[in-house]
Amino acid sequence: MPSLVARRLCPDLIILPGRFDRYEFYSQKFHSIISDITPAYEPLGLDEVFCDLSSLRRLDAEPMTVARVIHSRLRDEQGLNCGIGVAKNKLFAKFGSKRAKPKVENGVLVPGPEVLWVDSRLERHLLDTLPVRALWGVGPATSKKLEGLGLRYVRDLVAVDPTYLAAHLGRSAATTLIGFSKGDDPRPVSVDRVTKSVGHEETFAVSVVEPDELRRHCRRHSAVVARTLRSNSTVARTISVVIKFDDMTSMRRSQTVNFGLDDEEAIEAIALALMDSVSLRGAVRLFGVTASNLSERGGASVQMSFNVDTEASVADFSRVIQADRSALRDAIDEIRARYGRSAVGRGLDIDKGEIRVERQRGSHAFGPQAEGVNDSQ
Repeated sequence: MPSLVARRLCPDLIILPGRFDRYEFYSQKFHSIISDITPAYEPLGLDEVFCDLSSLRRLDAEPMTVARVIHSRLRDEQGLNCGIGVAKNKLFAKFGSKRAKPKVENGVLVPGPEVLWVDSRLERHLLDTLPVRALWGVGPATSKKLEGLGLRYVRDLVAVDPTYLAAHLGRSAATTLIGFSKGDDPRPVSVDRVTKSVGHEETFAVSVVEPDELRRHCRRHSAVVARTLRSNSTVARTISVVIKFDDMTSMRRSQTVNFGLDDEEAIEAIALALMDSVSLRGAVRLFGVTASNLSERGGASVQMSFNVDTEASVADFSRVIQADRSALRDAIDEIRARYGRSAVGRGLDIDKGEIRVERQRGSHAFGPQAEGVNDSQ
């Protein structure tokens, strides 16, 4: 449930700030345990992976046995519970992991099976009973389209004409969803996934109404994205911003340049211009900056520019900053690598007399810390 809806339903709701450093710590432990058992796994985020256990057959390791070992180690070594689905493909493994978790019935927490094998009988049951929104990649907008076409359940997709569905969703999405409805999912476990974008977005604990405050968040997000790009030795040629309002509508703007970007102020200039192109018709509940169209940093150079007048475009300004500040960026990154992230920063990074340099995805999962909330726990 979105925090905005939760606040409306419960005005006295207290939302505690997230502690991303703790999430990251346990995520590293989690991935370490997974890699101990099999190197063939695909991370989906902090706390979720797909594992390919086929390589363990040579060790006579049964998939359910391996899954129980993973579950036991997470519980015993980290004190973490989880749900694990064991199946023939990603589609059913995802379904299985959800059914393996605890659930609430009549206000009471009911334990799940923890590790669940999705056999052919359960496969059939899932495909016959699940709504279309349960399928991978079907969000609110796509679900609404499908339901408008009379396609409410996964089973409804089996007999639909692919051409008809493609006219509404596109050929690729139509082919994928019809395949899913039949239990087909050819996606492999991608061990070496190529990063296609770097983004930083937050849902604010208190919706933002002042443009100047939103600009401050834009600068902060741009800085996080820039630092993440440099830590990955990549540059980006496309910058995007996304703004979601309290009425749940959203706007996205993008700009592509012909040179690589990994500088805070260079990315910030483009992101601010994109933000300013959006009419802020109400309070903003979510804001994000994303860099895409990535390439390796070493192979991307920017020509120096001179005598750029005050009428220069935002892209021209970003080009100058990107080229002129190369040595400064490297020096700051080296200082932080040696003495810590808070050893040096910009004025924007100073909070209550201390330098606070955020990591990607932010210090708090629910946006900037609300004033007066104690984060020392």
